[in-house]
Amino acid sequence: MTKHPFALLAALLCSTPAWAQQTDLLIGSTSASSSHYGYFVAAGQIVNEQVEGISAAVVETGATMDNIRRMSRRQMDMVLVTTNVAQHAVAGTNDFEGNAQDLSLLWVYTGAPQNVIVRRDAGLDSLEALAGARINPDIRGSATESTTKAVFEALGLNAKWVRGSTTDIVDAIKDNRMAGYVKSGSGVRLDASTMDVATFTPIDVLGLTPEQADQLRAEMPDISVVDIPEGAAEGIPAYTTWSFGVGVGVGATSEMTEEDAYKIVSAVMADETVQVNALAELRDASLAELTLQYATVPLHPGAARWFEESGHELPEALRPAE
Repeated sequence: MTKHPFALLAALLCSTPAWAQQTDLLIGSTSASSSHYGYFVAAGQIVNEQVEGISAAVVETGATMDNIRRMSRRQMDMVLVTTNVAQHAVAGTNDFEGNAQDLSLLWVYTGAPQNVIVRRDAGLDSLEALAGARINPDIRGSATESTTKAVFEALGLNAKWVRGSTTDIVDAIKDNRMAGYVKSGSGVRLDASTMDVATFTPIDVLGLTPEQADQLRAEMPDISVVDIPEGAAEGIPAYTTWSFGVGVGVGATSEMTEEDAYKIVSAVMADETVQVNALAELRDASLAELTLQYATVPLHPGAARWFEESGHELPEALRPAE
């Protein structure tokens, strides 16, 4: 007896092997002019080329706060997060008061000191001198913006905040329509957009005084005060600034399966070239060590599986909830 064609189709679909099924991921990053965006493009490339059954597309966003909110609406599957904001989101504190988020970490790839960049000819030699100066606190909705505002409030500092995209702000600084901006660095190096400004006009980085550094350590324990050595860019001396609670990483929700998370983390950890081409500071870095050192919330079960299989002992705080 001949089977009905629809019955044959159903049989074929039911017999389709699991590996042939495609998972499409949207990856939320940050401004396209940021070095961090370049890193996420690299991560997406690794997923597309090395992870069978998963296709990834990177989307420009407003960074951490925007990413977490989009992910809660199921508009993003994997996103850039800063570890201090991730901790607030999971705990349901600060901007997430009473609204704890479904969020876990896959890995951490760098620290993110926040740098106050100004045109040298603006004549600004301290953070106090920014009072009345036209300064951008970073893109709206980003963790840099919220942290900058909190730091300035804690230290009693003032500036004339100007909003806009990173591209617009960089152009305004080049054209001398603004004095400067606050921008996350890439490890101990200045961000790509800052280097773009520096090709047009000499820049300075305004650091914290010892007294300001001590005050932040006492009043804002969820951020780090970091000493940046000489050489963040050519001609930039050593300085002290603030950083996110610790680092910048990649987050996901429980919607991502353990197997998909495991495959993605495995591919990223095995890569030795693509990520380094995006962020040179990763050349001698261990993503596993960075994650264990900087993570503030539990790892995704798939990520935890990779760490445990690779011989890394997870502290209790990073173990997925049962």
